[in-house]
Amino acid sequence: MLRWIILIIIILVIDYYAFQAIRTLTKNYIIYSVYWLASALVIGNFIYYYSNFVRGESFTSGHGYAIAFLFALFVPKLILILFMFGEDIVRGVLSLINKMSKSNPNNVAYSTSRRGFVSKIALGIAAIPLASILYGIYQGKYNYKVIKHVLHFEDLPEAFNGYTITQISDIHSGSLESKEKISYGIDLINEQNSDAILFTGDIVNTKAEEMNKWIDVFGKLKAKDGKYSVLGNHDYGYYAYGGDVDLNAENQRQIEAVHKSIGFDLLLNDNRQIEKNGQKINILGVENWGASRHFPKRGSLKEASKSIGENEFNILMSHDPSHFDFEEMELNKTDLNNHDIVTDETNVVNFNKHIHLTLSGHTHGMQFGIEVPSLGIKWSPVKYRYPKWAGMYEVAGKFLNVNRGFGYLAFPGRIGIWPEITVIELRKGSKTA
Repeated sequence: MLRWIILIIIILVIDYYAFQAIRTLTKNYIIYSVYWLASALVIGNFIYYYSNFVRGESFTSGHGYAIAFLFALFVPKLILILFMFGEDIVRGVLSLINKMSKSNPNNVAYSTSRRGFVSKIALGIAAIPLASILYGIYQGKYNYKVIKHVLHFEDLPEAFNGYTITQISDIHSGSLESKEKISYGIDLINEQNSDAILFTGDIVNTKAEEMNKWIDVFGKLKAKDGKYSVLGNHDYGYYAYGGDVDLNAENQRQIEAVHKSIGFDLLLNDNRQIEKNGQKINILGVENWGASRHFPKRGSLKEASKSIGENEFNILMSHDPSHFDFEEMELNKTDLNNHDIVTDETNVVNFNKHIHLTLSGHTHGMQFGIEVPSLGIKWSPVKYRYPKWAGMYEVAGKFLNVNRGFGYLAFPGRIGIWPEITVIELRKGSKTA
């Protein structure tokens, strides 16, 4: 209860201070009423959804929109506060100077005029994040981007020169809403006409049943050489059922059935071979493995690659990009919930069998950031948690692609970091050839 009181006090202080910009510009009490009514509705809605919230068991789209509306209302107000507080400091300093120098009191009128000007500027700038948030909620989450990469490998089998792979990740079906928009995304994937489709985990938020109404939509995905998939940290049921072994096991059984219904070949620490003209490449898939102690560590590269010989071409699906080159640590421990099987292996880069390309997801690019490829600008707060958070990376001649995700989680939108469909073309030879 105390935390709610503190939160409400903080919100009201923000609200009242931001209101001063409105009051400076108008004396219209209808506008005042709309301002406070909107705040009351958004705050009340947030308290309604989160006062008795239990993670995993009760998260709905209503919870997501409660967060979104709170952001949409109060992020612009924080901008207003920065401007108004800065103007208050300036006015206080000038007032003190006036008193000390006994200047003309008409300077007070000048201060009032300046405050009105600052309020107008602040409101104009605050409208930018408001518009961005609203766009992200209603359109940005469907602003699918096809991102293409061409990778060169000296040891790629000749038969696979020009081979294409489409990667998708993080569907999070429990958050999805518009079948029309999602179907557009599926059509866009199929238009790439790739040889294989690889899905790198998190098909649901918490429970297998979330996917029931989407099976027919995602079942339309097509690829000549098959569709392969792995599980992500959200696919095990831990967020819904905690440490209940039986419920988790049943949820995973249902998840596996969902993958099969869609036509995905789910790889649980296993591998498959794709053959062309007597040559082959290997598709490996490990269960979730993340460096964080709070995520499942059930992945085993040793198990997934035990039937693979030396000097073969290997593509790995591993949901969490931290698996790629995490720093060595003590792994023989279970996490705080005692529901993970922790493997004792090294990272992908240092693994004793060469993994040419690793495909991951998980980060979503935090669904918020700034990317301007033409200017080399690429930033999101998630980079401070995951150094490799979006796009293609190379370490020691091994590649990692981190997909920004197809769906969304918690916040029902995307701002600056758009949903991604990755197309990777494999070519034999060196890049400079």
